[in-house]
Amino acid sequence: MITWFGWGLIALVFFWAIGAYNRVMKLRGAIGKAFAQLDEHLTRRAEICDKLCELLRPLLPAEQSTFDTLAASQAEAQQLAAEVRAKPHAADPVASLAVAAAVHAAALTRLTSMLEHHAELREHAELYVLQDELKLVERQRAFTRQLFNEAVRQYNAAVREFPTRLLTGFYGFTEARSL
Repeated sequence: MITWFGWGLIALVFFWAIGAYNRVMKLRGAIGKAFAQLDEHLTRRAEICDKLCELLRPLLPAEQSTFDTLAASQAEAQQLAAEVRAKPHAADPVASLAVAAAVHAAALTRLTSMLEHHAELREHAELYVLQDELKLVERQRAFTRQLFNEAVRQYNAAVREFPTRLLTGFYGFTEARSL
């Protein structure tokens, strides 16, 4: 009688551990999917910024430092995004990307404010098209960033809750970081 009870308890714990593992892996996969969507918008934003810089460099030779700053921050953000692509659930690369994204956002803000102060640029229709595309991509990026952060929140909640928390060390699950 005790052996059947013992085997039943072992089977129950075994199947619970498998279910907990699958649940956390599913949530980890959701982080990857959410980052893939965010990464698409980051890549599109980089393309638009490249086009803007290409268009504006000859028109504003005195503002080359602004373009160089934007290009450097964009290159760093793209490099870090590639690292996050490999492990979107790892906290350190995401933290580095968050810092690089803030630096890039500051450089992009500087560029857009510079555009508003140069009245001679109003005759370039292509510039307005690129600005509109950039605004749209920024809104989409902000939305997908929220999706990513929500996926991270759900994953972290699952990793922290009892009894799953007992298995996180065994499975190697660590908390993720939001952007």
